[in-house]
Amino acid sequence: MPAAASPDTYDLAVIGGGPGGYTAAIRASQLGLKTVLIERENLGGICLNWGCIPTKALLRSAHLFKDMQEAAVHGFTLPGPPVIDMQRLVGRSRAIAAQLSQGVRYLMKKNRVTVVEGTARLGAAMGAAVGEAQREVHVERAAGASTLRARHVILATGARARTLPGMAADPDRMWTYREAITPQALPKSLLVIGSGAIGIELGCFYRSLGSHVTVVEMLDRILPAEDAEISAMAQASFERQGIGFFVGTRVESMDNEGDGVTARIRLASGEVQQLTAERVIQAVGIRGNVENLGLEQTRVRIEGTHVLTGPFSETHEPGVYAIGDLAGAPWLAHKASHEAVICVEHIAGVPGTTPLDTSRIPGCTYSSPQIASVGATEAQARAQGRSIKVGRHRFAANGKALALGEPEGMVKMVFDADSGELLGAHMIGAEVTELIQGVAIAQTMEATEAELMHTVFPHPTLSEAILESTLDAWGRAVNH
Repeated sequence: MPAAASPDTYDLAVIGGGPGGYTAAIRASQLGLKTVLIERENLGGICLNWGCIPTKALLRSAHLFKDMQEAAVHGFTLPGPPVIDMQRLVGRSRAIAAQLSQGVRYLMKKNRVTVVEGTARLGAAMGAAVGEAQREVHVERAAGASTLRARHVILATGARARTLPGMAADPDRMWTYREAITPQALPKSLLVIGSGAIGIELGCFYRSLGSHVTVVEMLDRILPAEDAEISAMAQASFERQGIGFFVGTRVESMDNEGDGVTARIRLASGEVQQLTAERVIQAVGIRGNVENLGLEQTRVRIEGTHVLTGPFSETHEPGVYAIGDLAGAPWLAHKASHEAVICVEHIAGVPGTTPLDTSRIPGCTYSSPQIASVGATEAQARAQGRSIKVGRHRFAANGKALALGEPEGMVKMVFDADSGELLGAHMIGAEVTELIQGVAIAQTMEATEAELMHTVFPHPTLSEAILESTLDAWGRAVNH
């Protein structure tokens, strides 16, 4: 590729420093592209600073709290019941996020990526002296405005929490995930609107610490993206822990007056009820950050609040790409990172670069019990007209799960009955967010039931449930 013409001219400008953006910048630099990364807030984006990482730190603390309460079962006597210090609990999660954000900054320096702190906006496209098109990128910085040029631009501006119409977030009572992971005190009661991964994780966190938690879901079951059988097991487990659920229920209004928030809900039957809680968390999806990017001056197409892209993240505007949450579902950090690598390698002309298969991206919910899945659900496989075989293995028959004191859960495997192709895997139970990657690798390698059956799984491990559920699909289960 031709060398950059001036210090302010780059091969690639990446707007947004989240998992997709910083991964794109690193890979581009590895491939010899002069790269600039523009971030307006915190390197690492929402995932590292306000989502994936700090929530897992909080959930780890909640799990530890639960273990301490059950210490007597393991033969330990504590001097007294554990006391929650919310300031220290939250402080630990914030410190971990800050550490990782600094780690991203180190990676930028290590990989010779120029980092510009500011808000970027696309400017005019123009021809370059070397005969290749360039695009101006205007950056508003604390020290003033500046303009740089790049031959390619990747938009990785991510997304933000969506709120219900007329129910704007209130830092004191009506929270989004940002307020929910930095509470000043533990609320006695909590209403969670939405039962996707974020809503369920936060609901489990607060319930573990002692809050009275109620979840309202508009669809007919919780965790609607998961296999229906796994969803049902999850709801039953959460209900045993004391979480209340209203499914097929719509929130019509919220009154943020008095001592708490009162929600008016309409059940599937048409009955109207009122629910009151100290705090409300809205976990009803996200909106892509498409505003103020200068897209109106381009041919970039927006559907809803997300940018339409092609197989290599290209938009309808030559030289402009979009990745991660901005480019649509699935809204997962690991999808954004993988998408970033494919996009950059396509830009650099790396031979053999292939589009991302979004049907094989694992999804994880770090609740208690954990939930993880990859590929087609049983219902999706049947809807495709396939003849299928389904195998199941419950953790109650798994020695490692019993030793851990976490026998609740199951691994469910879905195969094509004729070819043996592994179509999907769905799990609920201890550490299934770690187990799922083994199945994801098997799918990538196009493994069938034969390869899984011939794989030696170590004993005693939770992973044996993958083998047993595979054997069960063919009527050959041993420990069943």
